[in-house]
Amino acid sequence: MTVLEAIKIRRSVRKYRPDPVPEETLGRVLEAARLAPSGKNLQPWRFILVRSAEAKKRLAQASANQAFIAEAPLIVVACADPEACYAKMGRYMKSWPVDVACALEHLMLQAAAEGLGTCWIGAFEEHGVKDILGVPDGIKVLALTPLGYPAEEPAFRGRKSLDEIVSNERY
Repeated sequence: MTVLEAIKIRRSVRKYRPDPVPEETLGRVLEAARLAPSGKNLQPWRFILVRSAEAKKRLAQASANQAFIAEAPLIVVACADPEACYAKMGRYMKSWPVDVACALEHLMLQAAAEGLGTCWIGAFEEHGVKDILGVPDGIKVLALTPLGYPAEEPAFRGRKSLDEIVSNERY
């Protein structure tokens, strides 16, 4: 499968089968995230893998009560350590949220290539998520995604044409 093919099949999945994700498959998905680009190669991402039914339920509650999150066999919580970036590069180094987003998107595309579903979760109460998972002060939680086999195939949601989003030379 090409990267473009993975991009084209990726969907936001909101219904999951209970089947566990094999460790070998999970390893490839996490490896894709690990290989993502980052500003000055600082690699500020940290991922928490959540399998506990109770923790998944609490994460769903802390994520605007999106109950479907807890249905997946696994939730990946994407975090960043901004202070580690600042310590190496100074406070001007503000690429860490984008770096983590790149890593999570790599994860999501590899998941799609493996037949797995994901759904970017940006609606969550960070303090609540940090409390549930024991995330230390100074570490930022940037996004979550359920990860598992889709129970149904979501329909394609249209995208703007290239003419609507691309300008040449000037805006």
